[in-house]
Amino acid sequence: MDALRRILSPDRSRDTCGAGLPLLWGGIALIVLAIVLAATCGSGPAVLLAALAPYLVLAGIVHQKIAVHHNHLGFGPANAVTLARAILNCVFAGLLVDAALQGGSDLQHLGWFLFAITALSLSLDGIDGRLARRLKLESRFGARFDIEVDALLLTLLAGTALLLGKAGAWVLAIGGFYYAFLVARQFSPVLRRRLPASMRRKVVCALQGTALLPLLTPFVVPPLSDWIAALALLALIWSFTTDLVWLVRERPAARQGAYA
Repeated sequence: MDALRRILSPDRSRDTCGAGLPLLWGGIALIVLAIVLAATCGSGPAVLLAALAPYLVLAGIVHQKIAVHHNHLGFGPANAVTLARAILNCVFAGLLVDAALQGGSDLQHLGWFLFAITALSLSLDGIDGRLARRLKLESRFGARFDIEVDALLLTLLAGTALLLGKAGAWVLAIGGFYYAFLVARQFSPVLRRRLPASMRRKVVCALQGTALLPLLTPFVVPPLSDWIAALALLALIWSFTTDLVWLVRERPAARQGAYA
């Protein structure tokens, strides 16, 4: 509720980057989209509540971080694209939770809705980064915002793959690695160092979504779906291991690179 209060009544002394209004309009768009899709899919009221919950968390992160890590005036078009992706992912979360509460019986019916939402979210991924670079609006905040939205989508895709029986419980590690890393950072100064920019990291992240997307369709079934998810997870483990080795070996003085 505190996050919602900050969005509806933004503190202009801190909201120097104009995040309050985009977040408010984003919340309204999310509510409308969730209601329309719930009615279209015949889902229950849990869709709206489950969609709003992750949105409020992301909005809280945005409100907290943007004034410190966004060194530009205004929210910016790149962040607006990322916000649109966040809205899509939160609607995905609402539909998924509602289906899970109903025993997962509606998941097969929702498969193509979730596929369309995911495909649109993935197609927008990368546009925000290109916009930021072209308009010279790169920021640590924008990078972190993009990572948070990506992590949410991967977690949702992994959970859907499990509920659809496309992979075992181990598939949840695809979404869980990032959040486990965030928790580990709170206890280890070594892990709080900033990682350098890495094309390998970007490619592996894109691979996760691309690999898990076909699992939403009825055409990809075990054992093929297991192999696809397993290869995506192995690539993620390799990427995380590479970063962890760098963090452990690098001198504490190393501070250059992208926001992690």
